[in-house]
Parts: sequence; C-alpha cells; structure tokens
Amino acid sequence: MNINLKNIIKNINYSEISGNTDISISGLSFDSRNTKPGHLFFAVKGAKSDGHQFINQAFDNGAVAVICEIKPNQTYKDKVIIIVDNSAETLGIAASVFYGNPSSKLKLVGVTGTNGKTTVATLLYKLFLKFGYKTGLLSTVANYINEQKISATHTTPDSLSFNKLLFDMVNEGCEYCFVEVSSHAIHQKRIAGLNFAGGIFTNITHDHLDYHNTFAEYIKAKKIFFDTLSSEAFALYNDDDKNGKMMVQNTKAKKFSYSLKTMSDYKAKVLETLIDGSLLEINKNEFWTLLPGIFNAYNVLSVYAVAHILGFENEIILTNLSSLKSVDGRFDTISGKGITAIVDYAHTPDALENVLNTIINIKDKNENIITVVGAGGDRDKTKRPEMAKIAAKMSNKIILTSDNPRTENPEDILDDMMEGLSDEEKSKTLRITDRKEAIRTATMLAKEKDIILIAGKGHENYQETNGIRIHFDDKEIITELLKS
Repeated sequence: MNINLKNIIKNINYSEISGNTDISISGLSFDSRNTKPGHLFFAVKGAKSDGHQFINQAFDNGAVAVICEIKPNQTYKDKVIIIVDNSAETLGIAASVFYGNPSSKLKLVGVTGTNGKTTVATLLYKLFLKFGYKTGLLSTVANYINEQKISATHTTPDSLSFNKLLFDMVNEGCEYCFVEVSSHAIHQKRIAGLNFAGGIFTNITHDHLDYHNTFAEYIKAKKIFFDTLSSEAFALYNDDDKNGKMMVQNTKAKKFSYSLKTMSDYKAKVLETLIDGSLLEINKNEFWTLLPGIFNAYNVLSVYAVAHILGFENEIILTNLSSLKSVDGRFDTISGKGITAIVDYAHTPDALENVLNTIINIKDKNENIITVVGAGGDRDKTKRPEMAKIAAKMSNKIILTSDNPRTENPEDILDDMMEGLSDEEKSKTLRITDRKEAIRTATMLAKEKDIILIAGKGHENYQETNGIRIHFDDKEIITELLKS
C-alpha cells in the first residue's frame, strides 16, 4: 500500500515543512524499531519515552519523512520534516487517510465509562452477529473481525492498529464495529481522525487516578469523546449517573438517555434477579436475560437502546438479546461440592460493590459470602483501602491477596488495603499473598451453599510480577478445586 505524502498532509494542520513532499509513502510508524524504508515516522511524546529522541534511528531504518512537534537541530538531506502542534493527534488523522478512512465505511460505535465497557461492546457485537451482519469488536478481552479472533494488548488500540483493524473489517464486509474507548485512548489521541456513528456513556466512578491525577481530569477525558461526535452521530448516556447529562452537554450528536431510576428515553425495571439471569421490563416489554444483577440490567438496557437507535425493531432486539450469555470473566459462575464460585473482573470500588450487591440480593440468608480480592500494582493506590472496606462490609469473610503486583511489593499493596479496615473488619480478614493459595483457602472455608467471589482479574489468564507474566487463570483454578 502506497500513498503520496501530499495526500496525507492536506488533511493535517502544520506550521512548517522542509523538503519535497511529492513522494510516495509505503507505511506509517511511531516506533523507530518498526520503521521500514519508505515510511513516514511520527515522533510522539509518550509517558515513558519521547519519539523525538529516535528520529535519527527512524531515518537510519529508511524513513523518508518525519512528523514532529520540535524541529530537529540536525539537517537531513533529501528528507522531509513536518512540524505540527500534536504528533499523536496527527498520527490518528494520517492513519485514517492512509487506510482510506475505514471508519466512514462502517458504523463505528464507541463505549466509554468506568464499568461495563467490555460487556456492552461485546453484547452489541454478539447481537449484531445474530442479526445477520458481519461485525467487528475491539475490546479489552479480544478483538474480532467478524468471527475471527485477534488478541488484544490494550483496551483501545493505538491509532495505526485501530485503522488497520477497521481497514481489514471493511475488506471482510463488516458493516458495524463496536469498540471500548478508554480514557487513556482519548487523552492520548488514539481515536483522532475516526468517524464515530455513536457513543455510549455507561458510568464514571473512582479509577485511573494514577494516570489522570484528579477525578475532574478523568471526567474531562471521557467527555472529550462526546464533544467530538458529529451531528450525524448519536450520544447515549446513563441518566442515573450524576455525570450523565454533563457528559453530553456540549455534543453535537443526537442525545438519548437510559435509566432504571429516572424518566428517560429507554427505561427498564428489574422484576426478578437470580444467579443465572434476570427478568427485566424494558419500555413495558418483559423479557428474560441470562445476565444477573442490577449492573447488568444497565448493560442490557444500553445494548437494547443502541440497537433501537440504529433502526432495529423491538421484537427482533428482545428475541436475540434474551439468548446472549455473559462475557468471559464477568460474573462467571462455577459450581461444585455444593459451593458456587463467581469470577469477576471487578477491580474498582464501584464494580466490586455492584457485584457483591447482586450476590447479596440472590443468596439465601444462611449462605455466606467469601470474597477473594486484591489490587494491581503501579496503579491508582487510593482505591485500595476503599475496595478492602467494601469487601469487608459486604462479605462474611474476606481474603486479601495479590492481583498483578507488577513492580510493587505485594505485601505493600496488602498493607494499603488493610488501612481501610476497622479492627472488627480485620478480625474476619485473612492475608494470603499467594493468589492460588488464597483461592484454595476460600474453598476450604466455604460450606455447602456458600458463595465465593474471586474479584479483580476476571478474563485475565496471567499474573504480572516485575515485568514477567506467568499463566494464571482464576476460573481454571477454582474449577479444578471445586472438582477435586
């Protein structure tokens, strides 16, 4: 694939150009190690490194042009240098042009919020497959081009990978694509240049303050997504979230609301909830969903609303929606020895509280809840004591353990969690750093009919310590323990 550099730069804002731009570009890159002959290299400032330091290496590897924010001191003969205000944003716009603006050739719908992104995006993907459409998915768990699975390394891919995936989807005949849009991706301009047909706001709670520093900055990052939607797009927001209306107040897109508690465009009631699903009423239509709990009622309602906004009839939506199963690692239930275990990705205080509330509402009064929970290293430390407090308040017994320690000492993480507990709560708390041993201990403590919640990792099949990932799967471990 080749494109003339002139066709790329006519779509971007630049302050200065040196060199002949009437040249062929064979590819784009922002990592000099991946730069090949004929490439246009983007010097992007990252959290850990600055692409401006690798311009020489990019040219050595064959780049014919560079887009950067700071003009190099060195003069490069027969090379093009283009100065812009924001290299990351320019990369997104250029990537879209290079791949033929694939986001405008299908209906691209983004899902953002603290909790529910993966479930909503995945359910939409599965629903539209059931409708008979070729569909794409970009999510935390995996990416799909129709039914072809592609591993995911980030919640939202980088600009180049994003556009290449959309390009491949278009070539495979996909008409829809549903994508998780993280606050990191918005802030880092990974979605620049994309044409979204719609956006969904699920909720916003305590998370990622290690990156955004303040909750206000976290909200601002999410809001930018809706601020940039076009007048032809839709913006669907959760009106029960206190930040819902604010999130869409400046959008040009057509606004729709959904809720369980307030009057809205799409309204639902939870009539009954069990461990294997819920009976819901959506806009006065009763139907059974295989996803239990109030938090899943919000997820299912938003999926219904999107399908309806995109023009599908009520009956076909509900018929197909009722057969969809939960997403991997989201309220996954495993039974054995008369015990029920639930594996869930809940790694924020709000998500943990939602899952425990669901368990409390479906259990009998004589059944105990044993919660195994940790917190990730090198991430927002302020949520650690809060998560421990919620687990202790809502469980009969808790076991604090490792999640992904990354470069932190696991014991220090558990110390932070213990800070949230009173002396009384500490009396029903165990500290077991080894996660497998913590899960094993939970099964030994559980009596018949008790419920074990293993929270924090969900679909993840690894544990990361000091840059090394080893295979570790909560669901695998608890399944084996309840069988043996």
